[in-house]
Amino acid sequence: MTLPVLVLLVVFTYVPLLGSVMAFQAYSVYTGFWDSPWVGLDNFRQLLADPLFWQAFENTLAISAVQLVLYFPVPIALALLLNSILDSKVRSLVQSVVYLPHFFSWVLVITIFQQMLGGAGALNSFLRRHGFAAWDVMTDPAAFKYLVTAQAVWKEAGWGIIVFLAALAAIDQQRYEAAAVDGAGRWRRLWHITLPGLRGVIVLMLVLRLGDTLTVGFEQLLIQRDAVGRDASEVLDTFAYYYGVVNNNFGYGAAAGLFKGVLSLVLILAANKLAHAFGEDGLYRR
Repeated sequence: MTLPVLVLLVVFTYVPLLGSVMAFQAYSVYTGFWDSPWVGLDNFRQLLADPLFWQAFENTLAISAVQLVLYFPVPIALALLLNSILDSKVRSLVQSVVYLPHFFSWVLVITIFQQMLGGAGALNSFLRRHGFAAWDVMTDPAAFKYLVTAQAVWKEAGWGIIVFLAALAAIDQQRYEAAAVDGAGRWRRLWHITLPGLRGVIVLMLVLRLGDTLTVGFEQLLIQRDAVGRDASEVLDTFAYYYGVVNNNFGYGAAAGLFKGVLSLVLILAANKLAHAFGEDGLYRR
């Protein structure tokens, strides 16, 4: 049963890692890996001296920080709220509704936000009708990191509650009954039973999120890049695409991707070490 998944993992994850050799070559699609000249670390030297790369790096960190603060707690809160619904039919309905946006493409999600927050959208139509100045959120560079975070929350927060609901289901219900008998109210049961029961999963998901800090959504940002400008929307993934693939400078793009991959590995190992310091298993036990 696991064989198809392992095959997909090897073919689409591990085999493409071999392409990282391009980061050390002046790679050409016409000569291939074997005949492209080696340039050593020249691509990385050029990368670290490029102000556009550091601007993309800064944008990546800024968007990731906003998403960590504003997005990460949302699935936890939704799971707690959903778990408090006693009627199973109502709970199933709410689950279906909040899961649904996960299956929408980013094109559809951004179109919906354009209809709501764009220059001719519902928000600005309401503002103009009541004599207020219009605010096109979709083209405002200052609001862009909050916009993409709101889009991510609307699309993925419902899907993100699955693992937390599973963790909540694993908590012994007798503990809640015993606490209620002892006079513990809803908030005390939440603080002393529910949250400690979720702590291990929360730490694990936080470790994974920190390891994924430098990945903030390629397709989502690529679609909106022209609307807000490169200065606000360029991140490491779009930088590697535009200055590597589009400009036919594959070695340079591969160097940016390898830099991101190595730094992501360092971040996830550091986050896992921090989880161990707090007494949690993280991704693996010590």
